[in-house]
Order: sequence, then structure tokens, then C-alpha cells
Amino acid sequence: MNVNADRIVKWCNVLFGNMAAHGRSALRDLFDESPTPHIAHPPRTHHRDFYVATDGSFRKSGGGLGAVIETRDGTRVARIATADTPPDNNVAEYRALHLGLDVLAARAPRDATVGVLVDHDTLASNVNSTMLAANHPDGKPPRPLSVPSATGYHWRGIQARLNGFGAVRAAQIDSDQNPAHPLANAPHQYEHVNNEPDRCILPEPPKSTVHEFPPPSRADRNGTGGRASD
Repeated sequence: MNVNADRIVKWCNVLFGNMAAHGRSALRDLFDESPTPHIAHPPRTHHRDFYVATDGSFRKSGGGLGAVIETRDGTRVARIATADTPPDNNVAEYRALHLGLDVLAARAPRDATVGVLVDHDTLASNVNSTMLAANHPDGKPPRPLSVPSATGYHWRGIQARLNGFGAVRAAQIDSDQNPAHPLANAPHQYEHVNNEPDRCILPEPPKSTVHEFPPPSRADRNGTGGRASD
């Protein structure tokens, strides 16, 4: 199988949910395995009520925006594939996230916790820095935000949506893992997903965890009673 064919198979598997175990979101799996810039946390804090993956594409002939939204138990909430004419690829990523958050906001309660998945490292960093700034006494982000000026009102719209949820965290994923990537890159081919019925779905309540497991650096893996290194 050549590289391009292998990539297409990966996109299809993620897009149509074949990579997810029964009762578990494919997006949640991606989120759990991906870095969240500027935010260190134990794995149990990864779990969100909703997950939204977005992607934007840019071509001189016309680009596109894509988004996939799921609950934590794997129920699909929405998929969007729409043509767009962004000035460049960076702006396309911001427009896509603005679109995905708008769609989610219309379908989720205000106290929902949200996991964002994007394949744009600066965008993921800006989202997390914005959320950390909201909880800082001085309202200052841990590092200066770097937002392309051409995004215009889209970044302001993203900030408004971020502040409208109970909690948001962004993870950085590879483009070949992003289920929104094919939607953004071939919006006309996937335009049928826009005809899926609207859903306002609440995820199943999380199951209580009886046992807490320490991270590997602190686990006594050899069973010798010695102190594990940090």
C-alpha cells in the first residue's frame, strides 16, 4: 500500500468511527494520546463531555472547512464540510475552529467541558493560553498570544465561545490523524455530511473510578519497595 493510500485509509477509519471501541469516542482516544500545550495534568482530567476536531484548508482554487463533533461515549453530534476562501492556511484553521465551536455551542449545555483537537500547534497553544488566562488573577496568559491579523473577528468569536463553556482544553494532533482533514480538503466530496439530522445529545454520565493509578514515574514497577525516580 503506498503512502497516499495508507493515509486515505487512516482518514476513513477516523472519520467513520472504525477506530473507536464500542461506547468510546474516537476523538476521545485521539485527545487522550495527544499533547495539550501549556497544560500538565493526570490522564483522568482529559475526559471531556464533548470533543470537536476541526481543520481548514487553503488553495488558490478555493479551500474548505471541516469539523467533527462527538460526545465522550462516541455518539456523533455533527459533521461539517463546507467550501471557503481563506487568505491563507493559518486563517483557514481559525475559521474552522470558529465554525466548529459555533455548531457545538448550539448543541451543548453552557457548563459542558470540551476537548478541542487541531493540527495547528500555534492555534492549540493560543486556545490553552486563553483558558489559563481566564483563571489567572491578572487575566494574563502564560505566554503572549500569536494570532494572525487576517483572522479578523474569527479569533474574537473563538474567544467568546471558549468562555461560554465550562472548561476547554486543546490538543495538538497530526493532520493524518485529524478526522476533519478530509472534510476540509474535499468539501464538495463530503458535502452530504451537512444533511445529517441535527442532534442535541448529552453524553452518558462518566462511570466512577474506584482505583487511582499513579503515573509510571511513580509506580513501583519492580515490586521491590524501592523509591521510583521522578
